[in-house]
Parts: sequence; C-alpha cells; structure tokens
Amino acid sequence: MSSASARIARRPSRARVRRRRFVAVAVAAVLGAGVAAVVAGVGPIGDAVREAITLPLKHDDIIRQQAADKDLDPALIAAVIYEESHFRDQTSHAGARGLMQITPETADFIARRSGGNRFVQEDLADPQINIAYGSYFLRYLIDHYGGNETLAIAAYNAGQANVDRWVGRAGGVEAFDSARHIPFPETRAYVENVTASREDYREHYADDLGL
Repeated sequence: MSSASARIARRPSRARVRRRRFVAVAVAAVLGAGVAAVVAGVGPIGDAVREAITLPLKHDDIIRQQAADKDLDPALIAAVIYEESHFRDQTSHAGARGLMQITPETADFIARRSGGNRFVQEDLADPQINIAYGSYFLRYLIDHYGGNETLAIAAYNAGQANVDRWVGRAGGVEAFDSARHIPFPETRAYVENVTASREDYREHYADDLGL
C-alpha cells in the first residue's frame, strides 16, 4: 500500500520460482511426514502435503464477507494480503499498518469516503477493519481504472498518482502493458506476484474462499 519509493527493500519476485520452491517443500514435507508416520504409526499425510504446497490463509470468513460486500474476487483479496504482510499484523517503516498494509493517509481517505466518522488509526490493527478498508480501496481502484484489475494492483503498490501518470504516458488504459509501462521494478514484481498468488489461492482454497 505504501509507495514503491518508500519500500526499497521489498522482497524480489517470487512468481517465477514459487512453483519450483513449492515442489521442493512438498517433497521435503512428504519425506518428513512419511518418516513421522512410520515412527508414530499413523496413516494419511495428505493434509501435511497440502499445507506445504499452498499459501497460508487466515481470516477467510472476513475475506469472504468483504469480497461479497465489495464485489471482489476473494482470491484477489487473499493474494494482496499475502503479498503485503503474509497474513501477519505489522507496521512498515513507512507507517503502513495491518494485514493489508494501509497507510494513515489512505486510511483517512477511505474513512471519509465510507462514512467512518469514528475511525482512528489504531483500528487498522483489527483484521475486520483492516481487510474492510483494504478491500474498499481495491474496489475504488478497480472502478477508477474502468475494471482493469492489473492497474488497480499496481496502484495498490505504487500509488494512484504514479499509475495515472504511467497510463497517460502509455496512451490510455487500453494501451497499457505492465511489462513495458511500469517503470518501477518493485511494482512489476508486485503485480506478477499478486497475479500468481491469486491463481494459487483459487486452486488450493476454493472451498475456504467460497469460490
């Protein structure tokens, strides 16, 4: 949620290496669980394998609720949370807070637009409020870019002002291409990671997310 320039130390792109890493982790999990099963005399290890090869998911009830309320794909919300915080409540050095890493300025903007008259910044530590505000902002950005979710994801990372400028330089939303028109390497990686994670959540957590 904070600007790309304020988050220089962000982790590198995982989308291209995730599946190879998942395979390695899954193999290790299978071997480890198999040994444990033999020693302990227990049987099925399918659950352990599933845990190893999928992304973490928490607060799926809130995600489903907010997805329905904001007309969003719940897998998109989950993917943004994973990319922003790995489902851990935290505050960045730039002041972005909570699961969806919402900056104070963005939180105030959302509160004004959504009628959150009693909102205080400390509320962002509450998963219900944080996911509600992050989902509201995703919906706002998607609408701002005429339904273009790629641009909305980019703006969630780099800021609306930056993406508006890039879209203008590209010649409009229809002409925009992420690989060519996003100048920030971090934001290109962010879009790639969120897109890949979204597909992983849809594949592995369809029931949990109500898909």
